[in-house]
Amino acid sequence: MSKVDTFRALHHGRLPGDPLVLPGPWDAASARAFEDAGFPALATPSAGIAASLGYADGSTPADEMFSAVARITRAVDVPVSADVEDGYGLAPKELVERLLEAGAVGCNLEDSSGGALKDPRHHADLLAEVRAAAGDRLFLNARVDTFTCGDGDPERAIERAALYVAAGADCVYPIGAPANVLPLLRAGIQGPLNAYAQLDGESPSAAELGELGATRVTFGPWLQRRATAALGEIAAGL
Repeated sequence: MSKVDTFRALHHGRLPGDPLVLPGPWDAASARAFEDAGFPALATPSAGIAASLGYADGSTPADEMFSAVARITRAVDVPVSADVEDGYGLAPKELVERLLEAGAVGCNLEDSSGGALKDPRHHADLLAEVRAAAGDRLFLNARVDTFTCGDGDPERAIERAALYVAAGADCVYPIGAPANVLPLLRAGIQGPLNAYAQLDGESPSAAELGELGATRVTFGPWLQRRATAALGEIAAGL
C-alpha cells in the first residue's frame, strides 16, 4: 500500500473517542521525535514552520515552505501531510507537482486569504482543479475559515463544506470551531472532520474532540510553541 493510501485509510473506520491524532512537526528533528513516539502519520503546521524559519505566520515564501516540508518527509517513514496555506497563488498543476516533489501525501488548503473569506464557489473550483491534477495521489483537507474570518455561523460552515466535498475534498477542517458546535458540524458534513486541539490546559483533549465528532485532530503551531517555551526554561537555567 502506498503512503497516501495508508494515510487515507487512517481516516476511515475510526470509533468515537479514537480520532486520528496528527502531531505537527516544524523540522526534521521534531518529525523524528513524533515518529519515534509511535504516531502513524504527521501533518505540518504552516505557522510552526514559519516560526522555525524566522517568519511571521503567513509570510513564509513558497520555496522555503516546500523545502521545509521536503526535509521533514525525508526524515521519517510515516506519511506526512503539508499545510500549504492558500496555495501561494500557484496553478493547481504546479501546486500538486511541488507537493509530490516534497514527498507530501496530502495538503491543507485554506478558504481565506489575508484574513478575508474567499468566495466559496471559487475555492471549490480550485479544489476541483487540484483534485483533477492530483488524482488519488494526494489527500485534500479543505480548511473552512468561517470561525476565524467569518461570522462563526455553523450553517455557513456546513454550506462551504458541502461545496468542497463535492469538489473532491477528502476531509473538511473547520478551524476554530467551538467544541460544542462539533456535533452539529459532524451531522451536517460528509466524510472525515478535522478538529483543532489547543494545548492550553482548558480546551478538550483529542479523545474528547473525537467523542464530539472529530475524525482527526491537529494542533496547529501549539506543539512548536510549547517546545520553544520549554527550551526557554532550559536556557534560563543554564
